[in-house]
Amino acid sequence: MMRSIIALMRQRENFVQAIRRTTCVASSPAVEQTNFQASSFLTTFISPAKFPDETCSGSDGDEEPNKCLSLRIETLPKGVTVGSALQSWMGDGFPVHGGDVYHAINRLRKLGRNKRALELMEWVIRERPYRPGELEYSYLLEFTVKLHGISQGEKLFTRVPQEFQNELLYNNLVIACLDQGVVRLALAYMKKMRELGHRTSHLVYNRLIIRNSTPGRRKLIAKDLALMKADKATPHVSTYHILMKLEANEHNIDGVLKAFESMKKAGVEPNEVSYCILAMAHAVARLYTVAEAYTEEIEKSITGDNWSTLDILMILYGRLGKEKELERAWSVIQGFHHVRSKSYLLATEAFARVGNLDRAEEMWLEMKNVRGLKETEQFNSLLSVYCKDGLIEKSIGVFREMMGNGFKPNSITYRHLALGCAKANLMKEALKNIEMGSNVTTSKSVRSSTPWLETTLSMVECFAEKGDVENSEKLFEELKNAKYNRYAFVYNALFKAYVKGKVYDPNLFKRMVLGGSRPDAESYSLLKLVEQYKS
Repeated sequence: MMRSIIALMRQRENFVQAIRRTTCVASSPAVEQTNFQASSFLTTFISPAKFPDETCSGSDGDEEPNKCLSLRIETLPKGVTVGSALQSWMGDGFPVHGGDVYHAINRLRKLGRNKRALELMEWVIRERPYRPGELEYSYLLEFTVKLHGISQGEKLFTRVPQEFQNELLYNNLVIACLDQGVVRLALAYMKKMRELGHRTSHLVYNRLIIRNSTPGRRKLIAKDLALMKADKATPHVSTYHILMKLEANEHNIDGVLKAFESMKKAGVEPNEVSYCILAMAHAVARLYTVAEAYTEEIEKSITGDNWSTLDILMILYGRLGKEKELERAWSVIQGFHHVRSKSYLLATEAFARVGNLDRAEEMWLEMKNVRGLKETEQFNSLLSVYCKDGLIEKSIGVFREMMGNGFKPNSITYRHLALGCAKANLMKEALKNIEMGSNVTTSKSVRSSTPWLETTLSMVECFAEKGDVENSEKLFEELKNAKYNRYAFVYNALFKAYVKGKVYDPNLFKRMVLGGSRPDAESYSLLKLVEQYKS
């Protein structure tokens, strides 16, 4: 009896999660991604909602497969059908409840195992361990389109029992069309939905906004919002989060605040995610007083022990120099059944930011012992800590350990090493590492991530101290391409190169204004010094 009650509760919880499944704008501009991945917050976002799949950590083996249907499916050898896992599950005396299926689907979707997800839904519809409902058919439609294309999805739609050809199924079909890039067909189905009196989900508009978030299509977002208003769609907080993230990715603080004000004007209540975006955007812009105020709002609005929000708080506490609060957040994370490697890395970097290098090293070693060394990113985290302080000997030690464990350095590795060399006044070696990094493929999302940009800016400052205008300008160009030059402190770093190099350029002020940056007192002082070198 107790098992059936628990299963019913899980089914209801997972049903709600599935209905509210939101899209993420991945790096520029899709928030893997409103997934914010904390280490590159302004490029990616992980919703603080604690999904059911948190309870079954298959990838790390923290849960026995016989206690979790999803794990049984995930760990199936190649060539073995999902049906065999379900038969084994039932053979052990476990009924197949909707809650177990929803949980498995959420995890399989997250892991990108669409084929397994489709197998599962086909089995459920065929074998009917319980009466399939609208959600089951929606899942079946979703994964059919992902694997076999929109035409097969349309055929399936017509074969779904009439009672389930409803609002949810239509919305899923529209989303599937948008995911496949068939926009006209999606709009046609939206028109049909209006004729049938079905409401269009905010998730559809979120998809449209994300699709139009590339630089050449940004103006179309206004049309998406107008269409949303015309359809009388209920405003949803996730839509405003996407708009805020798009502006944050462009380093446009005014745009972030404008989107936030629009949300409040629409009567949508901000939540912890809203304040995470605001706090991080201001922290990256080095507006620490405002960032601190929004961090306090996160603390007030946080619901439960959400690991992703706590990850963001660790980043913020590190930037704000709040070591006590950082320790408190980490102690909460340590209480979780499963602590991710990412959280260890964020803690490592945050403790280094507050000046506690010993604690940072302790965090990294604990991660090494508990989680093991599995990827280059883990070494890059400790490298970033040492290289920011110019601890070149320790950096070399980490690099050697990484190579000794069979991990290949990537462009981020070389960027950190370049900074470490520059901080240690080894400018030739710094340039060599920059060149080596340029020979490694680097995605746009990495180049526009906050850690990459901040590391690059630190190198600009190092070359500026040497009066090396040429190399400062080369690195500045990277910052400009990512629109990181909207901050006055970025231009100020470049101006210092001209001051130290005693080089005059009459266009510096013009470049700054046209670049979208507002000169501050330091900017004017530096420009006045540059004027002295006018011949």
